Amino acid sequence: MLIISLPTQTATVRMRVWRALKNLGCGILHDGVYLLPDSVATRTALQEQADEVINASGSASLLTAQSQYPAQEQSFRDLFDRTPDYARLLQTIRQFRGELDSLKAPAIRRTFKALQRDLDAITVTDYFPGAAKEQADHALKEAGAAVATLFAPDEPHATKGKIQSLNHKDYQKRVWATRKHLWVDRMASAWLIRRFIDKKAKFLWLEKPKSCPANALGFDFDGATFTHIGARVTFEVLLASFDLETDPGLVRLGGLVHYLDVGGIPVAEAAGLELILRGAQQRCKNDNLLLDEATKIFDDIYAAYST
Repeated sequence: MLIISLPTQTATVRMRVWRALKNLGCGILHDGVYLLPDSVATRTALQEQADEVINASGSASLLTAQSQYPAQEQSFRDLFDRTPDYARLLQTIRQFRGELDSLKAPAIRRTFKALQRDLDAITVTDYFPGAAKEQADHALKEAGAAVATLFAPDEPHATKGKIQSLNHKDYQKRVWATRKHLWVDRMASAWLIRRFIDKKAKFLWLEKPKSCPANALGFDFDGATFTHIGARVTFEVLLASFDLETDPGLVRLGGLVHYLDVGGIPVAEAAGLELILRGAQQRCKNDNLLLDEATKIFDDIYAAYST
């Protein structure tokens, strides 16, 4: 519990402290009396605001409060009920789902990212998560799946199995096939194939995976020779299959491709690479030109990661 009082002439400090406490999701017991569930992180955060108040010639007390009976405990918890916030977000997600067919690709991507940020903003101050959070999480995942289906209807599903170690010599001068309208995993996989596996590789861009010729090596679609296995995206499966995981630069690049393709552990360079690849998609008239452009980009990233 933080109890503060500031002189009336410190309007700037007052507003700064108020915004900080609001961003922390504090419950307000009374004017100047703020409450958070007790933890090291919340104590540290409230102490920072107490110091800010004291430095501005105000008064601040940081106390630990305990409820004396269940009803009071519940009334404190009710101060942190984020159900209305989740309900508003859920309504926005449903509206977004209903408008998907009428929105253009850039608007869809912007809106979906904004929804993700909104959910994160609610979650960070949801100290007692429950059914409302689960419902919003599920709705956003379904929206994400709908977006993925819209942009990449044949995106592969991860399969179970053991990755076999393969000999490069058996995979030379081959035709490699994947879905057209390349995105990050297919771009990076094609780059990896040509740079490290089959330097004379020829690529075939498929309208539909089922049209893959029998003599071609398919990658990054269901039923392909190389596709997602377990938690690995196709690029990572190729690394493991051809014993390339001893190369630190390729492993780092694999983490970047993984994050952009399916999420997971954030990578600092991801937003920049996504922006560059989106630009390349807009400029290049076909997938051959796009791969040529992406090759330069991945060459540069690999060089940077290898230093």
